[in-house]
Amino acid sequence: MTDREFRALEPEARSRSGRPHPGEYAAYAHPDIAAIPEDDAVAALRSSRDRVVALFAPLTDARVAGVRYAPGKWTIKDILGHLSDDERIYAYRALRLARTDDRVLAGFDQVRYADAAGSEARTLADLLVEYRSVRAASITLFAGLGPEAWTRRGTLEGHDVTVRGLAFHIVGHEMHHLRVLRERYLPLVSPG
Repeated sequence: MTDREFRALEPEARSRSGRPHPGEYAAYAHPDIAAIPEDDAVAALRSSRDRVVALFAPLTDARVAGVRYAPGKWTIKDILGHLSDDERIYAYRALRLARTDDRVLAGFDQVRYADAAGSEARTLADLLVEYRSVRAASITLFAGLGPEAWTRRGTLEGHDVTVRGLAFHIVGHEMHHLRVLRERYLPLVSPG
């Protein structure tokens, strides 16, 4: 499915989230969340998707095969697979809070997930289709929330979080990885 086809399926947001405040997300995420230019989670998710696709779409499997900036670091494909996994988990957490499930949210071991995903064995095209599908589902979820849902609270690994804090985490997390990709990985990718 093309980006245009995915966008055509996206609903307009029922309400705007507003920016999360400190105390609505883990403190370690503050620099990444503060760097997000948008003041609405759905708009931020759309813009971030466009940045991710713009970075990955021109790359080829041959150019990125096995590229990592240091031993033991993830490959470029591992990072793209990780973005989808992380987003699924954070969207699920936000769904639970939005639906008033106030039980403590569980953490996950991102290294184990990435190791088990097998992203390096997949094509970039396949990983991008998955990424776009996950993002389309997240946009649909968040666009359907009413104004009261955005500030519903819960606890995640000892941190107070809100639905909008979790949505902004998805974008901030992506921005972090895009920065690392541009600074440390792309200089290692063979030219076109």
